[in-house]
Amino acid sequence: MSYARALRCRKCGQEYPVQPMSVCEFCLSPLEVVYDYKAMAKTVNRDKVAKGPLSMWRYRDFLPTEVKEIDLGTGFTPLVKADNLGREIGLDRLYIKNDCLNPTYSFKDRPVSVAVTKAREFGFDTIACASTGNLAASVAAHAAKANMKACVFVPASVEPGKLIGIAVYNPVLMTVEGSYDDVNRLCALLVQRYHWGFVNINLRPYYAEGSKTLGYEVAEQLGWRAPDCVVAPAASGLMFTRIWKALDELSMLGLIEPANTHMFVAQAAGSSPIVNAFEAGSLHVLPVVPDTIAKSIAIGNPTDGQYALRIARQTGGGAGAVTDEEVLAGMKLLAQTEGIFAEAVGGVVVGVVKKLAASGAIKRNDLTVAYITGAGPRTQDTVADVVRPLVVRPTVESVEEVLGVPA
Repeated sequence: MSYARALRCRKCGQEYPVQPMSVCEFCLSPLEVVYDYKAMAKTVNRDKVAKGPLSMWRYRDFLPTEVKEIDLGTGFTPLVKADNLGREIGLDRLYIKNDCLNPTYSFKDRPVSVAVTKAREFGFDTIACASTGNLAASVAAHAAKANMKACVFVPASVEPGKLIGIAVYNPVLMTVEGSYDDVNRLCALLVQRYHWGFVNINLRPYYAEGSKTLGYEVAEQLGWRAPDCVVAPAASGLMFTRIWKALDELSMLGLIEPANTHMFVAQAAGSSPIVNAFEAGSLHVLPVVPDTIAKSIAIGNPTDGQYALRIARQTGGGAGAVTDEEVLAGMKLLAQTEGIFAEAVGGVVVGVVKKLAASGAIKRNDLTVAYITGAGPRTQDTVADVVRPLVVRPTVESVEEVLGVPA
């Protein structure tokens, strides 16, 4: 049984039945799932969660699905105490939420698992998406598991490694000439013509809820408490808002103390509309033309940007951006201190955490969680300059000569 009772417009409050739609018919603002928290509070507790599977579906009671989940084993990824990285950047209580270790190597498996489960519940036989790469791989994988058809759309500039990681699941894969925003506009037209479940369009309210599990897991892994600070990347801004929603729900239900977490948005300087608005003191997130190596978050017109902006401000958090050079440095620093090879977005997060620590926005003793949301091997060409092998002959003497060992 699901405690989801309706969809509600975030702006005007208009409510709709649970159905495949994402935009309010009255004011065209996004819809989100609302729950019967009073009923939930009577049955949901820490012990019940602890008895659940070691996956994101241990939080089933917080999710909007009625049928058996489509699950690849997503979630309950490690929360790593990052002592080495913390020493480098001046933070004593830094943790890494390593979501590189999901089945298709990114956090996207969380929202997709919920969206595809809901698509089956609604009777769709085809699932689809607009993607910068990771989402398409996750949709294709979940479609294979669910024995459903998949049709995924990505910009033609997507990295070759990501295309392979999508195509291996045998979806209908279309590359679109243009940016992600062009891809998204195309899919918004297609959803009106085809009876497909687009996970991030007509199924977006349900898709969004899967990202809440990032917040639940961290709170549980910290011994049922909210962190002092969270640093998370933002593309559309949706994941960022759902981490906060998760902490707020746990607090509301009495599973943790009131959440006083400072929420910080991390973006690449070449695609930072939310950061630009925060730094300008603006209420409006103005679109940009993305130009960054961090292609997974290269969305110039973020759908949930203003909501992410609002949360950053309301929680006493902030927003930061880093250059592509700082992104590369952050990727290497994370790998060389904590043994985590993340894609470029991980370098964005590490770079922003470093800046926030240096500025004092995050204090040395703040319990800080940095979200690393995608693995590096599919985009390893980004850091190909690290390959500088020492060439030796197959003799001990040659090895010692190269190492400079005295004869």
